[in-house]
Amino acid sequence: MFEPLQCDNDLQDVIKTALGTELDISGAWGYTQELATTLHSTEVPLVQFQHMFASMRAYVEMNMTLPQEERHGSINVTEKSRLQKSLNGLIYDKVDYEVSSMKEEDYKAFIAAYKKGYGTEGFDMTKHFEERKEATHLREVTHWFEVSQTI
Repeated sequence: MFEPLQCDNDLQDVIKTALGTELDISGAWGYTQELATTLHSTEVPLVQFQHMFASMRAYVEMNMTLPQEERHGSINVTEKSRLQKSLNGLIYDKVDYEVSSMKEEDYKAFIAAYKKGYGTEGFDMTKHFEERKEATHLREVTHWFEVSQTI
């Protein structure tokens, strides 16, 4: 459903231009160990940085690069597992995440319905949140990070 992002060794510039954030990284988007994101340094704890980067990748994949009618909103990333691996003197973190989202138009409609109905007679909050849950998309993604310089 969502296409892997391409990278021509300009990952740092793409993140800065698209999201206004400067990160001390190189490499690729982290889809495989061979295409790992290399983290050179970070001022935040490593796990926090990895979560932030996974959220950025999900937003670019699921929103910024899609036509308006296919964009997702309410994107949330939750870590499910992690594994550290050493290869050729380099240390890698393989982190698996669950990404939940909703079509952007659906999300906007749910928010509007909630704002209009909350606190009014006849608004079925249980039904509202059941419908939101049914409209939520879940996907599993893996990120590879080369972290040799940050450990």
